[in-house]
Amino acid sequence: MTFEGYSVKIKNALESQKISVGDLIEIKKGSKTYTGMLMPRTQGDSNCIVIKLANGYNIGIDFRNASVRRIKPAKKSSEKKPALSFDKTKPQVALITTGGTITSKIDYETGAVRSLIKPDELLDTTPRLREIINLTEISSPFARMSEDMNADDWAKIAKETARLLNKGNKSVIITHGTDTLHYTAAALSFALKNLHKPVVLVGAQRSSDRGSADTTMNLVCSAYVATSDIAEVGICMHGSINDDYCLFSRGTKVRKMHTSRRDAFRPINELPLAKIWYDGKIEIVNKNYKKRNDSEKVEADAKFEKKVALLKAYPGSDPHVLEYYASKGYKGFVIEGTGLGHVPTKSKNSWIPVIKKLTKDGIPVVIAPQTLYGRINPNVYTNLRILFYDAGAIPGQDMLPETAYVKLCWALGHTKDFDKIKSMMMENIAGEITSRSIINAFLM
Repeated sequence: MTFEGYSVKIKNALESQKISVGDLIEIKKGSKTYTGMLMPRTQGDSNCIVIKLANGYNIGIDFRNASVRRIKPAKKSSEKKPALSFDKTKPQVALITTGGTITSKIDYETGAVRSLIKPDELLDTTPRLREIINLTEISSPFARMSEDMNADDWAKIAKETARLLNKGNKSVIITHGTDTLHYTAAALSFALKNLHKPVVLVGAQRSSDRGSADTTMNLVCSAYVATSDIAEVGICMHGSINDDYCLFSRGTKVRKMHTSRRDAFRPINELPLAKIWYDGKIEIVNKNYKKRNDSEKVEADAKFEKKVALLKAYPGSDPHVLEYYASKGYKGFVIEGTGLGHVPTKSKNSWIPVIKKLTKDGIPVVIAPQTLYGRINPNVYTNLRILFYDAGAIPGQDMLPETAYVKLCWALGHTKDFDKIKSMMMENIAGEITSRSIINAFLM
């Protein structure tokens, strides 16, 4: 057997012990002993042997002055559980996967990970789904890391979602990397017109091979949302660091608020739509949602302008960055303003002249709250009145900066008329703007 990526010394040691990738092995190095499953090695230091510990973490061990022995061979195919299939009497739901660990399968014979391609394969990792839905198909329009996505990808997902909903499915679940999950949720919220079925976006903060994995619970709770009456685009993820419940939050009002916590996705300036428990209990938290109507047809209105910039105002920031983007053909800007929406106004590097020139040229400049919580108010301070009434910036009200960015991309995909853009940006189209701030939504 070959051991690609490992040094000659490690290969010889493994072969002499008749060890294969996937075997449970023991490595002794000095006074320490390490036990885990031998993993494939494709990159990094070839003198390190990689094993998967019982807690799911992979570690690399410098094999110099170390020894190895096999404890147990890898599982064989004959040891696998019988294949399960979905119950055809359950509500029909389709799944779109864009890549990521949440719809990947670990092969414990080889240690490798591959994407699922058949609905029934999902039951190997999450058999509980069989009790909730009938997964009709898995569609994969593309597979890439979420940080590499753009507006073209949003359009593809929107069109595929509309196709699957109009095919008769009761809902569509979309698995997606977490880093830009809230951007895609906002994009679908604007692009799916006349939506009357749930569209549930879900990801995983921890991979399925780790003891702290959140994949199973997130998928199960998403399946319950998919069969519910909540006909909204939203994100379903852990609601706390424990495995007690998930939150389903509106796609235009939710944001990733932590790099690694399982409850990273929080609703901002709004309560979540619902809490969902693993046993299927659903508690409606925000009653302001669209109700299901399975007879309606959805339309993918997925036109996005890609030349839109999202920028942050900060002390000493140079407004000429706006001119640079404009010289490159950018059609619109969203600026994260400080406080109630401020940008440098009376300083040496005032942003006002540049913003005024842009808006005069018909290029919209939207101001969103850098604070995330709260809303833009153009009437409190003189500098704010200069920005909005003199320079012509558009107040983003209580929209998240990312949502305002996606919305401006979508609006500019439909018209370049400044007045129409301003009207669209100030109109509540997909629940992105609340009429008033909710006190108990802060740090919910």
